[in-house]
Amino acid sequence: MSEMAGRIPDVHFLAPRAASTRLSRRALLAGFGVVGLGALSACGRNTTMAASPPTDGELESKLNLYSWGDYDNPELIEAFKAKNDVLVQVDSYGSNEELIAKLSTSRGTSGYDVVVPTGSNIPQMLKHDLLQELDLDLIPNFTHMDPNFTHQYFDPDNTYSICKAWGTTGFVYNTKKITHEMTSWQDFIDTAQKEAAGTTSLLEDPWEVSAIALAALGYSLNTQDEKELEEARRVVLDKLAPNTKAYIGNVATGMIQGSFTLLQAFNGDARQGLSEAADPENWKFVFPTPSANLWMDCWAIATGAQHPDSAHAFINQMISPETAVEQLDYIGYPIGTKGLAEQAKKAELDEQDLIFPAQKVLDRLEPSKQTPADQIRTKIYADAQARSGA
Repeated sequence: MSEMAGRIPDVHFLAPRAASTRLSRRALLAGFGVVGLGALSACGRNTTMAASPPTDGELESKLNLYSWGDYDNPELIEAFKAKNDVLVQVDSYGSNEELIAKLSTSRGTSGYDVVVPTGSNIPQMLKHDLLQELDLDLIPNFTHMDPNFTHQYFDPDNTYSICKAWGTTGFVYNTKKITHEMTSWQDFIDTAQKEAAGTTSLLEDPWEVSAIALAALGYSLNTQDEKELEEARRVVLDKLAPNTKAYIGNVATGMIQGSFTLLQAFNGDARQGLSEAADPENWKFVFPTPSANLWMDCWAIATGAQHPDSAHAFINQMISPETAVEQLDYIGYPIGTKGLAEQAKKAELDEQDLIFPAQKVLDRLEPSKQTPADQIRTKIYADAQARSGA
């Protein structure tokens, strides 16, 4: 794919992209949410933001996309360019914090049109006027979106955002080394202390690490209750941290290396690991009870975007049912369109059960939120790393 992208004459990647889709966009996400709040503190509501020109239905000749590295199929970008005669420039970032800092300091003059924040960051971004309203009349493919991924807490009416990609968190284990059935986060905690002691890995994400303990304790994954977080802290530090070998983002690499038997993982990353492991039949992924994160990256338009018509048209193409399977196959995670599971089945994509959790799993997921208690989660995470010797 990378060589093919290099031959596209009118798609200019202004920053280095990931070497391949094997380095998941989720694997890049660390230090969840904490720096982002700090970056926003420099941009208050009283700051004058540059205005975007009104939409008039005429596509501008240019579009500036600011997104995660290697997070769109270059063939689809080229198809948009060819159809509409629009020069597409793509710049990339490695974290929500980097995106937020760029938009907040530029005050609407960043030059970017379409951006891709994670949903949990959107409420804070809206407080600081970093995103502008979408005109859904210019995005008719919104009618094809799966209701599981519309009207989320961070944007109830999809006024500012539309799902680009989504996934959840669970764990994968080696069934040759761990022979009993595992179904819950409590199973994860118990096994980390027994069969998987010293061969367990956790994600490089404070929210996700605390969520293991909070779920096992029966608490909301987004709790701000200090007593509940203290209970979770004890579980993480006393039961998980001493038995954790590493905190890693690229779970696929951990599976391939063979030195881990139990790994907390995003579902799409686990699928990558299964596709590359020498012994995929010995690994099993679990969507654990009672709950886990439902994360969502979203299409949005930056405040002050100078090419709003092209921005709307681009988003409309990228959520089209006709492009959904191509996007899924390239980035490794599904986009939020209806009927994608059926399309993936026809396309005979591998490990479809890892891409598409059953509805009963979706119904119990809890989307992550940014709260002041993220500072507590970050301290838990730092102390856990120290306890593990990581």
